[in-house]
Amino acid sequence: MTERLEVLAGPILRRLEPRRVVIWLACSRAARVRVMFDRGEGMQLSHELEPGDAHCRHLVAGERLHYLLLDLSLDEPLPFGQWVGYTLAFASFADNGQGWHDLRESAPALCYPGRRSPGFILTERVAALLHGSCRKPHHPSGDGLVEADRLLARCIAAAGDAGNGPQPEPQDELPAWPAALVLSGDQIYADDVAGPMLHAIHQLVARLGLPGEILTGTEQSGLNDAGDLYQHPAGFYRRETLLPRHKRNYAIVELLFGGVEKPVFTTDSAHNHLITLAEVLAMYLLVWSPVPWQGLDLTPPEGLDTESAALYARERVAIESFVGGLAAVRRLLAHLPVAMIFDDHDITDDWNLSREWEEIAYGHPFSRRVIGNALLAYAINQAWGNQPDVLEGTLAALQGALSEPGRPAHDDCIDLLLRFDAWHYCWPTSPPLVVIDSRTHRWRSESAARKPSGLMDWEALTDLQQTLRGHSAVLLVSSAPIFGVKLIETIQRMFTWIGKPLMVDAENWMAHPGAAEAILNIFRHPKTPQHFVVLSGDVHYSFVYDVELRGRNHGPDIWQICSSGLRNEFPPRLLDVLDRANRWLYSPRSPLNWFTRRRHMRVIPRKPEGTPHGRRLLNGSGIGLVELDPSGVPWRIRQLLADGRVVSFTRREAESRWD
Repeated sequence: MTERLEVLAGPILRRLEPRRVVIWLACSRAARVRVMFDRGEGMQLSHELEPGDAHCRHLVAGERLHYLLLDLSLDEPLPFGQWVGYTLAFASFADNGQGWHDLRESAPALCYPGRRSPGFILTERVAALLHGSCRKPHHPSGDGLVEADRLLARCIAAAGDAGNGPQPEPQDELPAWPAALVLSGDQIYADDVAGPMLHAIHQLVARLGLPGEILTGTEQSGLNDAGDLYQHPAGFYRRETLLPRHKRNYAIVELLFGGVEKPVFTTDSAHNHLITLAEVLAMYLLVWSPVPWQGLDLTPPEGLDTESAALYARERVAIESFVGGLAAVRRLLAHLPVAMIFDDHDITDDWNLSREWEEIAYGHPFSRRVIGNALLAYAINQAWGNQPDVLEGTLAALQGALSEPGRPAHDDCIDLLLRFDAWHYCWPTSPPLVVIDSRTHRWRSESAARKPSGLMDWEALTDLQQTLRGHSAVLLVSSAPIFGVKLIETIQRMFTWIGKPLMVDAENWMAHPGAAEAILNIFRHPKTPQHFVVLSGDVHYSFVYDVELRGRNHGPDIWQICSSGLRNEFPPRLLDVLDRANRWLYSPRSPLNWFTRRRHMRVIPRKPEGTPHGRRLLNGSGIGLVELDPSGVPWRIRQLLADGRVVSFTRREAESRWD
């Protein structure tokens, strides 16, 4: 009897255009796929696809893990502003496509109440969007993606009609249907993994039949392959001890595994850093869907010492809470076009922070493999749906790595991906969504290897300027805020002066003079947009700045909107100290602010309503909601917190300052 196909993760709606729909899936086996779109009034469009054809790309990762990317071209354009339902059905090759299995039968929770199927609304312009970053499964808080799902449920309920009618006008509290969900980095934490999550990963790797991986550069630790790693006594909570050291006495663990003490911005929490390709692939499934968790046993593995066992117990509570929200997360991802880009934790902490970091981390085969495995998994799970056409030329190499992990084809694929220079992309929304790659196009310091690299080099910034030309408004996605908190950037600069940039994640747009001047010149250029909405994450707190630049008449108007994190927070007491100190030291009347003006910017920090007097930085897991008028200007900016609060950011003109 043929084993029934199981959709392990997805469907995740990716690109959505009038004549194009892109959907990502992870399944337990390959099968024929039938996609039907219901436009209402009996109008249905049907597509039957076979894995491997031009509209159904297929990658095989293991006996029971197959990736499908459905890239559908439509003869008739989809309508704007109208609910379009879609269904997926699968048929095995053994029964010649006669017995179709509708996904709704096994996953009824994919549908919102009153709807017969998942669906979407194609918007003619971006009137609203959701955005966020930094989703750490074991952080003890709620999940911003769950809150976003609640918002969609309310929007659908407010429509009243359970059929396929159009979405109503936005109400006082409810927005128009969000045009996109923008995930601006750290969709997974490959370098910060809870013990229960790692235990679940290893069980899932075995269940899916993912092949073992031959390891290289591990002579010191005696690891020959993935099996040795999974059974090693240091495989839980002590993986940093398995890594080699650099000949100049810089431990690779300090660069790759976050072993350096980080008292201001991050923690030394990488003792379960993912290493093998199978581990990273399994984690993606576990953070996006409840299906792979079924049947997994989170009972602590044997051999944990007392301290590790206590930590495991605390983490297990957070992980079980995280899993409880995954049905809502899966439903959300099936209904909104999802745009993604990496930040450091998708790969490893401080990824490409400096030229020295790159020389050491890429110079050893083991650390190069760890980085490459995370990048390979990113390509399959995130980048592929962003721009399928651009990734088409890498699919053969990706399949070679998946088929024989640890063999030459695997290393060749990693080499290809490390050279790949098209992770950035633009979606043709209105305004256009321009997503930049600030991780692999670094402007490396020539004066000192330890100095932080610029977030984008001259060539990449020049290409960005060409992309922006001719648009009146743009949604610009930068993982790190372009305009950040001045005190924190000053602290980062001080640690850079003493040669310790890694201790404070000293990477911000203003840290490198060349990159800073180039990005500001783009804003000032007369042929680039009048309205810039900059969407960022990374920092584990949220804020909004209105920014004006000297040097260009009548603008540009810039809104720096940071939403971080989806499931992560800054240490509360530390953030309170930094927020207060930043206001005192750099207030409009402060002499220190006068003598440290950065680049002729007028910065107007907005106040998050309902927070203590004077507070400008909002701490709390949640997701950002931005609403735009027809010209692309944000008229309302809110943070939907995971505890149910909705916080608006209001402008206070009197508090502006030239920065």
